[in-house]
Amino acid sequence: MSDPMSDQPRNNPFWSPAVAQLHPYVPGEQPKTTARLIKLNTNESPYPPSPKAQAVLTQDGLARHLRLYPDPESTELCATIAAQFDLKPEQVFVGNGSDEVLAHAFYSFFKRPEPLLFPDITYSFYPVYCQFYEIEARTLPLRNDFSIEVEDFAIEGAGGVILPNPNAPTGRYLPLADIEKLLRLHPSRVVVIDEAYIDFGGESAVALINRYPNLLVTHTLSKSHALAGLRLGYAMGQAHLIEALNRAKNSFNSYPIDGIAQKVATAAIADREWLADNCAKVIATREWTCAELAELGFDIVPSTANFIFAKPPKVSAEALFLALRERNIIVRYFNKPRISEYLRISIGTDEEMGALVAACREIL
Repeated sequence: MSDPMSDQPRNNPFWSPAVAQLHPYVPGEQPKTTARLIKLNTNESPYPPSPKAQAVLTQDGLARHLRLYPDPESTELCATIAAQFDLKPEQVFVGNGSDEVLAHAFYSFFKRPEPLLFPDITYSFYPVYCQFYEIEARTLPLRNDFSIEVEDFAIEGAGGVILPNPNAPTGRYLPLADIEKLLRLHPSRVVVIDEAYIDFGGESAVALINRYPNLLVTHTLSKSHALAGLRLGYAMGQAHLIEALNRAKNSFNSYPIDGIAQKVATAAIADREWLADNCAKVIATREWTCAELAELGFDIVPSTANFIFAKPPKVSAEALFLALRERNIIVRYFNKPRISEYLRISIGTDEEMGALVAACREIL
């Protein structure tokens, strides 16, 4: 039975004015069935998570703990993350997916009269958070090759800076030397580096945390750790930044991470050997796919992520997107200025990417 409230217009008298004017984030398509589909549209891992993480779910007596509230501070998980990055546990904050971590960061650091700076082509949740928290956004255009010009961020009176590294949806990586320039440009404001894809070829800015009190780095377990269904992300920074995030979190939901998720995530993060092997497989498949598509005439943006951003030859990106969809291959198409002729293609298994290349060859 359909919900009678779901079809109400945006001026519904039961809604608050704030909710009526929201323009929510639109996630990538999640088909109800993937039985006949090759799903390359949401940057999920093509491989299952660490066997050590999977083993947690088979432990005897795990369910009996569900009657109890989980550890609100995720103590063991924070300690495990800290150990991986040579930090202290008080320099780590965990949340229900990195999107929740970012939401708390927007509220904790960017809710100011001054504008927040981020690229014009970037993660599309950033402008959504700005609207939600009534933060003024100032977008700065990428270069024609989709790279970031750090000097463009030298704007006095900014309320902060956020950018993904590698960027999304382009996949381009900004070297640590440029991240340091950015931090020095805004010493009295927080710079958030969103490293959702850093494990696929880049160097993490975590190494800069103890030198820069204005740096916050966010990670997710959805991509390289193959735990998109678990919903867990974390932030790392100096203790005074983590304290601000905890103040925001505990004013909203003191128990965002369930007990089972904490245990699975702890096991996954500790399995560094599996992480390295998994990322190496994805990187190898990415490079093979780039070479094959380049031979077909695709214009491919250099990527250090688990996806590629590519402009097809001969046909429009939208036409290729639809033609692939007819062949049960889903990729991501953004009908937006400057990127409407590109497709974002997640890296799947070797077999899946082989099928993608064969389908593109047939279509073109």
